[in-house]
Amino acid sequence: MSFLNQLKQQAQTLQTRQGDDLQQLDANTQATEAACKTVWHYFMELPRQLNVIEPAAASLSLDGKTPWPPMKQTDFRFDARKKTLRGKEVFEYLALGWQLEPQQPAAAGASGSPKGRVSVNFPPDLERVERRLRVGQVRHDRRELRHPDTNRLQSIVFEHDMVARASVRMTPDHDKGSVEVRLAAVGGLEVVSTRYTVAQLNTAALDELAKLIVGQPSRFL
Repeated sequence: MSFLNQLKQQAQTLQTRQGDDLQQLDANTQATEAACKTVWHYFMELPRQLNVIEPAAASLSLDGKTPWPPMKQTDFRFDARKKTLRGKEVFEYLALGWQLEPQQPAAAGASGSPKGRVSVNFPPDLERVERRLRVGQVRHDRRELRHPDTNRLQSIVFEHDMVARASVRMTPDHDKGSVEVRLAAVGGLEVVSTRYTVAQLNTAALDELAKLIVGQPSRFL
């Protein structure tokens, strides 16, 4: 066999492999889009029901010592975006977002906005509080308390609204046929992430997610 024929055979083998890879990518993309459409329909309906029910939220605390008042979950909203992948329009992400607020308006301060206050003076406590403020998108003011004579830092005080945001964001990976799920402030002021294959992401799995959101026993995570 001439060298030219060897190159031709090598090129044909490579083209066949590339064609097979592209077919697999297309198959994964179709399966991922089908799963995303299942999520789309579920997430379109779920907020309508939860906005009527306003389920109770999990107990919240920034420092693990100072509890927030009993909270409820309100203002559920659904959002989705699309992008172009290999010339086709596909889902970029699908997300639910909602608010956590006191169950009783009496928990609000004189200004009408619920207020809280925590004080920390050790780095681990400071990191925990700052992380939870970010996760819950809690509006706050930070103030340093220093010794009047030595100016030594004694503690850091956070005065904050007792209103937070929670969310579930699903980001599909069309090439791999999977979906990354990021939960922020669901069941507490922390972030939890997991990954589902598109074959696993069905109505039954979304039911488990809904149970997790409303605080019922769930197998979603």
